[in-house]
Amino acid sequence: MKKVITYGTFDLLHWGHINILKRAKELGDHLTVALSSDEFNAIKDKKAYHSYENRKMILEAIRYVDEVIPEHEWDQKVKDVVDHNIDIFVMGDDWEGKFDFLKDYCEVVYLPRTVGISTSKIKKDLFKVK
Repeated sequence: MKKVITYGTFDLLHWGHINILKRAKELGDHLTVALSSDEFNAIKDKKAYHSYENRKMILEAIRYVDEVIPEHEWDQKVKDVVDHNIDIFVMGDDWEGKFDFLKDYCEVVYLPRTVGISTSKIKKDLFKVK
C-alpha cells in the first residue's frame, strides 16, 4: 500500500482544498491529512473560523481522506512520515522547495494550486466594502 500525507489548516473549505486532496489521494492508496491544531495556528499567528474538531470532522467526511492527525508544530513532519510509514509527502507548489529535507525519508511532491481560489481570497472578498 502506498501512503500519502499532506498538511494544512483546511478552514473555509473550498474546491481548491478538494482538488489538492483528490490529487494527493490519486498518488497512492491511503491519504493522511495532518491538520493544524488550534494551538499551532496560534503559534503561526493564523486564525481559523472553525475549531480543530470541526475541521477534523469535515475532513473525515471527504471520501479522499483516510485519516486525520493533528499537527502541533513545524518540526513534526519527519516523525509523522516515519511513524505513519509515508511514501509520498504532498504540498501545494507555493511551498516549493521548503520541504525538500523530507526527500531523505519519502518522495516529495509539490502540486500546482487551483487557480482563482484560496482561503485568503475568500476572506478578502467577504470583507470588501461595496
